[in-house]
Amino acid sequence: MTRVLLNASLAESLILFRKDLIADMIANGHEVHVTAPDIATQVYEELVLVGAIPHSVPLESNGFNVIKDLRYARAIYAVITDISAQLVIGYTIKPNIWGSLAAKVAGVKSISMVTGLGFAFIPRKGIVRKMMQKFAQRLYRLATSANSVVIFQNADDRDDFIGAGSLAEPDKARLVNGSGVNIEYFQLSPLPARPVFLMISRYLWTKGLSEYCEAAVRLIQKKIDADFLLVGYASTGPDAVTHEQLQLWQKSGVQFLGKLSDVRPAIASASIYVLPSWREGTPRSVLEAMAMGRPIITTDAPGCRETVVQDYNGTLVPIRDVDALASAMELLANDQQKRAEMGANSRALAVRKYAVGAVNKSYLEYLGLAVPIADIL
Repeated sequence: MTRVLLNASLAESLILFRKDLIADMIANGHEVHVTAPDIATQVYEELVLVGAIPHSVPLESNGFNVIKDLRYARAIYAVITDISAQLVIGYTIKPNIWGSLAAKVAGVKSISMVTGLGFAFIPRKGIVRKMMQKFAQRLYRLATSANSVVIFQNADDRDDFIGAGSLAEPDKARLVNGSGVNIEYFQLSPLPARPVFLMISRYLWTKGLSEYCEAAVRLIQKKIDADFLLVGYASTGPDAVTHEQLQLWQKSGVQFLGKLSDVRPAIASASIYVLPSWREGTPRSVLEAMAMGRPIITTDAPGCRETVVQDYNGTLVPIRDVDALASAMELLANDQQKRAEMGANSRALAVRKYAVGAVNKSYLEYLGLAVPIADIL
């Protein structure tokens, strides 16, 4: 039995993205503690129901504030020592960096799961932003020097991470097929006959929100008989889309459904899923849409391109290219048979490549938490 501490930057993500992994770790006989900021009562209860032991810690997930980040690191260190953790795991940038450094001070083994490179690695203009990115990349180098293993969700992220100098020992790198998707929870759903587009995302420029909404507005103005849905919520930080801009898109005909605790009804109501992100680890929303049998339009970008076989289960378009996106959306809107074929292929690909059980076996092996063969026999 290993006493594990899993650190997250968003409490809900522990249920949405890590519930199956937590359950598998516990099923293998390990004790799992989790940390996150502002754990709501419902999330806390769900975590306890899975078998995890939650701990609330102070963390501002967006922006850089060294004093507040060090306060977070001290809080993680306190949890590590209080529970006598034997393995510390992080995912997303701050838990990876500060959790790993806290584990190093405590003399405990740590592993980082790089679920996407995000803001720290997407090229942006401006001296301040570039300086912040360099600072984050150097902090990552310190953190990964303390890690025994660093897990990536696609080869592009691994290579760019190493190329930026954020992993001094490349042999620590491991690859998995995203976070996986529960193909029993996200079941195949009948495809609506009418073209209904859907995007699920935080309201960030780097998620391609502008491209999706601008392409939708163009098709609305062309009188294309389709609906354009958006599920998500406002975010903060340098990449957040302004409230004023969101209102303009909404007034132009994009239907905002807000934040949903269960996205399955929204996916079931859609016939095409769109995510024009600039970069991902492996986009979980795309995997969920694939599992439910939806054709995918996404970008030929790291993390996104892995989810689509061109013209098999969807279409890849260049990043930040509204023209290409609008054209791809219009083609699928006008071809019901193609939507049906691609949707069926999406489900098959999700089952074959991204089923969470198989993906979690890779995670458990790399985390050193798999059940030894001798214990099974």
